[in-house]
Amino acid sequence: MKKVLKHLKDMDWVLLLAVASVLSLGLITMHSFSAEDPFFSRQLVLIFVSFVVFFLISFIDFRFLRRTGVVVTLFLIMCASLLFLLVLGTTAHGVQRWLDFGFFSLQVSEFAKLVLIILLAKYFTKRHIDIYQFRHIFISGAYVGVFFLLVFLQPDFGSAVIIALIWLGMVMVSGISFRHLGLVFLTGVVMFSGMWLFAFQDYQKERVVSFIQPYADIEGSGYHARQSTIAIGSGQIFGKGIGYGTQSQLRFLPEYQTDFIFAAFAEEWGFVGVVILFTLYGLIVWRLLTNARRGETNFEALFGMGVVILFISHIIIHVGANVAILPVTGTTLPFMSFGGSHVFVSFLALGIFMSMRRNRRVVSREGMAKEVTIV
Repeated sequence: MKKVLKHLKDMDWVLLLAVASVLSLGLITMHSFSAEDPFFSRQLVLIFVSFVVFFLISFIDFRFLRRTGVVVTLFLIMCASLLFLLVLGTTAHGVQRWLDFGFFSLQVSEFAKLVLIILLAKYFTKRHIDIYQFRHIFISGAYVGVFFLLVFLQPDFGSAVIIALIWLGMVMVSGISFRHLGLVFLTGVVMFSGMWLFAFQDYQKERVVSFIQPYADIEGSGYHARQSTIAIGSGQIFGKGIGYGTQSQLRFLPEYQTDFIFAAFAEEWGFVGVVILFTLYGLIVWRLLTNARRGETNFEALFGMGVVILFISHIIIHVGANVAILPVTGTTLPFMSFGGSHVFVSFLALGIFMSMRRNRRVVSREGMAKEVTIV
């Protein structure tokens, strides 16, 4: 009992309260719709299960993730799962994302993002001294390229972009030189050009075109972005009130519980609600960064930074698509959008993070550097 109480005391309650608040806002938004939609009750169950798993795994000592054999095994398991998904995965809206087990389904790409963070944290931890050598960027990019390709072939362009952003973000925080960073961006441009010519399907090209010219085809490829911006703009300062969002309630806004939950929320809560939501996300990012700087080793620090990059990438792409400044890719909003795999993996990442927090440094890395300088 004493161990449990000590463990609860060591929890970052500011982080957890911020997460709980965002979850509540998402549930309230879902609950504001008609009783015909079961999203609220199902999401409530998913959150409860995910929180129980989070609490249990936070007791585990995850320092075993530093072992090369463990990381390689996770990488191979995830590659096999993604390959299996291409053959026997469940298809919805033209995308083969889920493994269907009858009473529940798993979106494998969500787990791939977490495994990728662990893989890159391990790789850059061993090579943080000579990270300036471009070959390490190339080798890490090759690992990521496997995940990127397997996810892109589903085709799940949104998750593939998130995977690329996780790699780019972790490469940058690991200490890459500006010269090499330019080569990375040049490589990205070349890859995008190649995918546009040989890999993108017609509907994916339409989404990119509608991003550049959002109102060129408002009845077709630009319809979603148009309805989303109308919903957000109509919320004005204080919103229309919970349950009174006309764009979402009358179903002009598609996928309001997942892809466009930010627009549905902004319509009902207005600018004030959006400020509150972004403040809560700011608290989550701040607490993650604060704890990451005090990681026991570079692995814990890089893992924490990877989780931050994951959440920020989801937020930017989801909100950007909702306000029509980015293409619509079906990306979820952390802790708000409906989805079992999304919520479960988010709590799984936080559970691992909380476990690592128990072994954190008392003084931050910046503080230690100052002490060494003074001495």
